[in-house]
Amino acid sequence: MKDKIKEAFNQIQAEEALKNNTKEFLAEQMQKHTKPIKRQFHMYAVACACLLLLLIGGCWLYFTPTSGISIDINPSIELSVNRFGKIISVDSMNADGYALSNTLDIKFKNYTDAINQILESEKIATLLADDEILTITVTGSDETQSVKILSEIEQCTAKHKNTYCYSASCEDTAAAHEAGLSFGKYRAFLELKKLDPDILPETIRDMTMREIRDLTEKLCGDHDSSTGTSSDSDMGNGHHGFHNGQGYRKKRGEE
Repeated sequence: MKDKIKEAFNQIQAEEALKNNTKEFLAEQMQKHTKPIKRQFHMYAVACACLLLLLIGGCWLYFTPTSGISIDINPSIELSVNRFGKIISVDSMNADGYALSNTLDIKFKNYTDAINQILESEKIATLLADDEILTITVTGSDETQSVKILSEIEQCTAKHKNTYCYSASCEDTAAAHEAGLSFGKYRAFLELKKLDPDILPETIRDMTMREIRDLTEKLCGDHDSSTGTSSDSDMGNGHHGFHNGQGYRKKRGEE
């Protein structure tokens, strides 16, 4: 009887030892396999973070405007251009501009394709045929890009009558929007203000570019009559390009 009890007791101890050994073995195996998994997870996490930063940086580069194009005839719209020459936004500056922008499919297209589509649109073609004036004004923080845009837009407008291309300073852009004008119309407003210091942005806000030009020429005529001198308005002397951030342009279709 004593031998049987002793044998049973020894068997229990053996089972406990087996259990403990099994636990230690499993713990060692789990530890060995967990470390590579943690290392792999860490590598995947770093790769995902790098990819996310790359995507965010790419989006920031793409959707940051570096130049702007103001198109004014009444309608008036403004196009924002990124460093890759793509249109990233189209802003309407008046009700006619809103109506025009709804007919266009130019977002994310190259700016030359956008300008050609605008010039060939039924609304703009009809206005130009009726002897209205269209001005295209370029501004931007990257002067090299802005000069390139201005030059290529001049080529786009070469066959279109009554179109004018200008440049404007970056400082004028913010001031234009504060005055409720596109920077194309604001450039014309500054020219008018030289002739009539009392003129207000509200005076020309809803005027067509033809009406603004006629007013400029009238004020020039009044000024010449009062001073006995002769001068040309900025909308008739046929220059273009960048010069100390001021607006100049080349008259197209009337050389």
